[in-house]
Amino acid sequence: MGKINYGRVILGGVVGGIVGATLDLFINGGLLGQLWLDTARELNRPNAFSTTSVAVPVGLFLLFTVGAVLMIWLYAAVRPRLGGGVRTAVYVGLVAWTLVKLLPNTFWVLAGIFDSRIMFYDTLAGIVEISAATIVGAALYKEAESTIAAPTTAAARQTTR
Repeated sequence: MGKINYGRVILGGVVGGIVGATLDLFINGGLLGQLWLDTARELNRPNAFSTTSVAVPVGLFLLFTVGAVLMIWLYAAVRPRLGGGVRTAVYVGLVAWTLVKLLPNTFWVLAGIFDSRIMFYDTLAGIVEISAATIVGAALYKEAESTIAAPTTAAARQTTR
């Protein structure tokens, strides 16, 4: 079993974070933008998304990058057991989606804070965003080069001479 290549974890996480944040901006900012504005007005927060500050997209990128680095680290950790590739990346993405979208959004609906319609759309969008980010980030991951272990027995040492 090879060691985790942390340089590749960070690379995959940064690229995956860019993919996830871009998809999130397109889906939640573009396709669902009006629904989010209506929801903010219903919550008596009419100026919630009206900021022209660069803080929102930068903060979004940082959050997605940290999340994607953690997803690629998890992918690297389970890769020896489940094998590398898209299937394992999707499994990791589904675990992340469950933890960061499905469970919290279900709570927001049950608590009566957000309307079930916007949370349903956001939860579905999360499958796309998180799976794509994990697949792209995992595609960039490669195991660290392992060093050849020294022979452990005298007979093994004799055969290597």
